[in-house]
Amino acid sequence: MQIPGGALGAASQQLAIDAQALDALKLQAKKDPEQALRTAAKQFEAVFLGMMLKSMRDASPKDGVFDSEATNMYTGMLDQQWVDLLSKKGIGVADVMVKQIQRSQSGHQPGNPNEPVQIKPLHPETTPLPIKPGARQPNLSTLEHISSSTQQGVQQMDDAQSPARHFVQRLWREAKQAESVTGVPAQFVLGQAALESGWGKHEIRHSDGSNSHNLFGIKAGSDWKGAVTENVTTEYVDGTARKVVEKFRAYGSYAEAFADYARLLTRNPHFAQTLTPGQSATQFAAQLQKSGYATDPEYAQKLTQVIEKTVRMVV
Repeated sequence: MQIPGGALGAASQQLAIDAQALDALKLQAKKDPEQALRTAAKQFEAVFLGMMLKSMRDASPKDGVFDSEATNMYTGMLDQQWVDLLSKKGIGVADVMVKQIQRSQSGHQPGNPNEPVQIKPLHPETTPLPIKPGARQPNLSTLEHISSSTQQGVQQMDDAQSPARHFVQRLWREAKQAESVTGVPAQFVLGQAALESGWGKHEIRHSDGSNSHNLFGIKAGSDWKGAVTENVTTEYVDGTARKVVEKFRAYGSYAEAFADYARLLTRNPHFAQTLTPGQSATQFAAQLQKSGYATDPEYAQKLTQVIEKTVRMVV
């Protein structure tokens, strides 16, 4: 789930959602592992609060004639203030995360850039919700019981992200190898593989159902001499989506797929700008769309969102 930037407020402006912020957090982990863990936990808590408020807003009844774009905007501003207030004081999620991760990872060497952090399901204790006296509360009856529902909310969010986490962990080594060739952060590489394959749920397959291992949707042009599979795909012509049958490259393994993806970016001059060092997720996605990687007019926006989700899972 992607959290709108306005719903997180100042408390999450330093979230590690691009390569530079992630590198800074990794550097902090090497110098002061305990403080880096607390920083990551606080960031998670801010994201969690934003998700909870958004979910409760979506589930609450609308106000009829008073429901408009203007009221939605001011409601969003109000929610931002609530997230700021709650994140500063905390509701106990970050503290519980720190304690559980420290217990579960005793003996684990922190600061290893090649290994994603394993976060197990949490069981936080009940923590009173800090409400400023006289402050206007959102029109959400369940907000008063946010602390008592924290355990269930964190568990549900962990379960919902399990397939994505499994996808990232399963292909992390291949993504790091692609990073060593292209310079593109492994999180960005995995984000594109996730977008193209639906986190591995909609991989391109042969007619007999066997896996082509093509996670990046790379088509087989006239210069491709390897195995090929034909599949129906969606292409956009003049902004209109159309179903067409295309030939796609097929590989013997995921390692071959990531290696071919790295060759495509490094050897095809169309993708030269995607290799610019220090790019943010937004810049990388924009350059890919500009280079003609996909015909979907919203490809860059979709890719940015998936990359940001991937980055949040790998600290």
